[in-house]
Amino acid sequence: MALTLFHNPRCSKSRQALGILQTRELEFTEYLYLVEGLSVSQVRELISRYDGKLSDLVRTGEAEYKASPVDLEDEDEVVALLVTSPRCLERPILDDGNSAVIGRPPENIITLLP
Repeated sequence: MALTLFHNPRCSKSRQALGILQTRELEFTEYLYLVEGLSVSQVRELISRYDGKLSDLVRTGEAEYKASPVDLEDEDEVVALLVTSPRCLERPILDDGNSAVIGRPPENIITLLP
C-alpha cells in the first residue's frame, strides 16, 4: 500500500495528520500540492477514490473560489478549479491508491492505515 499525504505545512490539521503518520512510523509520500501543483489526472484519481460528496473536496472559503465560483456538482468544473487553484483543495487528504480520505478531523486518516 502506497500512502500519499496531500499536505500543506501551513495548515494545522495537515500538520496533525503528518504527525499521525510519523508517529506510526509508516512509509508515505508527502505531496506538497501548493508547491508541486495538481494535474488533471491526480484530481480525477482523488475524486474517484473519495467516497463522499464532490463538494467536500473544495475549500469554498478561499478567495480563488469566491472570485469565480464553480458548480460543485460538475466534476469537470471542480477539476479545472483545483488544477488552476490548488489552494482550493480541502486538506489534508490521505490517499492509499484505493481510497482517499479527508483528514478533518486529522484522526479520519486512521481509517486508511494498516
